[in-house]
Amino acid sequence: MSQHQATVKHHIVGFILSLLLTFAALFVVLKAPLAVSIKLTVIVVLAILQMAVQLVYFMHVTEGSKLYQVISLGYGIFVAVCVVAGSIWIMLYNTMHL
Repeated sequence: MSQHQATVKHHIVGFILSLLLTFAALFVVLKAPLAVSIKLTVIVVLAILQMAVQLVYFMHVTEGSKLYQVISLGYGIFVAVCVVAGSIWIMLYNTMHL
């Protein structure tokens, strides 16, 4: 198998795993007859698994030197925190000023 075929296969596997995790979360929210606390726990676990899939299959966090891996992971966490904090800030600001 050539390098290109291996890369394509790697990305397809990651894409399918991402879809399965996304649809699992959607099912839990829309159809699962579970208590809200259990649903939240399942969603958090699925989100962590989704993050791991994204890091391994698309951000290539397992490739390169250890320093590169740490810097990449740190930057990814920084961006995620900024997006989540910014989203919460905007939602809170909009609810306070309606």
